[in-house]
Amino acid sequence: MKIIVGLGNPGMQYVATRHNIGFEVIERLAYETGIRLDKRKFKAIFGQGQIAGEKVILMQPQTYMNLSGESVRAVMDFYSLTPREVVVVYDEISLDLGQLRIREKGSAGGHNGMKNIIAHLGTQEFIRFRVGVGPQTPGMDSADFVLRRFNKEEMKIAIEMALKTAEAVEAYLRNGIEYAMNHFNG
Repeated sequence: MKIIVGLGNPGMQYVATRHNIGFEVIERLAYETGIRLDKRKFKAIFGQGQIAGEKVILMQPQTYMNLSGESVRAVMDFYSLTPREVVVVYDEISLDLGQLRIREKGSAGGHNGMKNIIAHLGTQEFIRFRVGVGPQTPGMDSADFVLRRFNKEEMKIAIEMALKTAEAVEAYLRNGIEYAMNHFNG
């Protein structure tokens, strides 16, 4: 079983913001695979099903970004899963909008949601799909930038990125991490 976690913030005021691209990817995956996000537990909204023959939990933590690790840890403990069975999808301001970077492990890179997940898991060794939402506007605070909504042109690219990232997650589940990295990193 794998947990596919999309990071974001709950609430209508955060819909279509850069920080919520992880939520968008989970919604796209749910739609494409017929998995209903209809359960509330573990401080999250989630659904269970299968993708590419793999049992999965698609999850959107409802704790706000900087406490996302609470939800991830709760699900892991309940299902007796290891960090290697966790996949986190999140926004990355150091990557241009439209870029995707898949990694098997790594640091939080200044991302508060990732810092909290790493703290709760006790390791940096879990798979992550970093979805580019940059470049950051010069002189703008990082928090203000990621909480800004996409403009009309950016929204088209963000929707394409959510589709591409969902496809990359499915490819990972079907063919493994090396395949996904070789075909989708760029």
